[in-house]
Amino acid sequence: MVKPILQTYPVIPAKNEEEREKLRPLGRNRERYQETLQGWHEVIKACDDNDFWGVATIEHHFWSEGYEVGPAPGIMDAYWAAITKNVRVGQLGYVMSVQNPIRVAEEVAIIDHLTQGRCFVGFARGYQSRWTNVMGQHYGTTATKSPSAAKNNKTAVGAGFAQKGMHVSEKDIKNDEHNREVFEEQIEIVLKAWTQDSMQHNGKTWQIPYPAETGVTDWQLAHTNVTQRLGALDEVDENNNVVNVSVCPAPYTDPYPPIFVSGSGSPETIDYCARMGFIPTYFTNIDVAAPLADQYANTARAAGFNWKPGQNQNLVRWLQIAESEQAALDAVMSYDYDIWKNFYAAMGRRKLDPDDVIGSMLDSGLYAIGTAESVRDQLVAQWETFPAEFITLIYHYAQIPKDKTIENIIAFNEVVKPALDEITTSAGHVAEAAE
Repeated sequence: MVKPILQTYPVIPAKNEEEREKLRPLGRNRERYQETLQGWHEVIKACDDNDFWGVATIEHHFWSEGYEVGPAPGIMDAYWAAITKNVRVGQLGYVMSVQNPIRVAEEVAIIDHLTQGRCFVGFARGYQSRWTNVMGQHYGTTATKSPSAAKNNKTAVGAGFAQKGMHVSEKDIKNDEHNREVFEEQIEIVLKAWTQDSMQHNGKTWQIPYPAETGVTDWQLAHTNVTQRLGALDEVDENNNVVNVSVCPAPYTDPYPPIFVSGSGSPETIDYCARMGFIPTYFTNIDVAAPLADQYANTARAAGFNWKPGQNQNLVRWLQIAESEQAALDAVMSYDYDIWKNFYAAMGRRKLDPDDVIGSMLDSGLYAIGTAESVRDQLVAQWETFPAEFITLIYHYAQIPKDKTIENIIAFNEVVKPALDEITTSAGHVAEAAE
């Protein structure tokens, strides 16, 4: 069956752009954030009550404008775990080009224990320069818009170069390569931390222990034989130097929770996910996602995985379900236009035609809007091409009110999901393949 994930982009709400300006910086408004937080928890409980597979939010920082105030997804996951019973909690995702991989490994392992395995983890590379450049400075990483994604996908989210006809310079290519290099090294460290009782790493970004040449020479418990007797094997060498470290605790899930990787049409990301057994998350239209899904299956097969069509893959869609087609269009304009115009289009991630606002939004191929039956039919047509095991539904909560979000959750579960279940079952998906 298809596994739905609710991905909420925490937008601090304003009646209109004028109010957003009047209350600036809205992202720091205590009262509005508190209101958003309280309603958010009710939305998460609704997902739990309606058999959603997972709930997630983002990691983004410095959003003074109030559009994506999601700086600490792990904290949200821990709280959501406490107020739900069945739904999995996760992130889409930790931006690993700026994160400390040891801290991520520890945090996820603890969330995994708090939920007794009811969690998943998402990784992303980082495309927002205002904060990625600041928080990635010690790694030399900056925000990236994948040149290959831009070439592969002229309209999908993430193809920032293509949206404005921007020239892809040699510097752009090198920055993207460095971001990807750090990203993959960080994840390598996370996986070692989860799967090895004692680990070491000597790469371009990290030496663990430090320094790699000698290890840690002044750990008192090694010099008193405590770590040798009570710690992990191979932590200490014959000179009483710490030459491996033991990252504690190990995850509750053996070997670790399901891993999702966000992508915007980059073939390199798809191949990486396929080799690693990770779940690619497509922020693209179906015309781009479908051939990439075939590429994923082929590369995964060569790496020893035998996924069915669409299995272990995740398609992202923005939904607006309403009582009529016009009401759904009105909802898009009321709840999504603000962030679309002032964020997505302004930074070149999506097109916006001032003479056809709604048309240019829908032309992205990321939306499914209308009545529940119409949305069902739109998604069924896409799932017949690409029967993804997972679907991530994005809502700009709380710009879209809590009650409207919950109505969409219920309508999806009751009307849309059964039709997608039939397709994924026909495709031969294993019921819990990603667990």
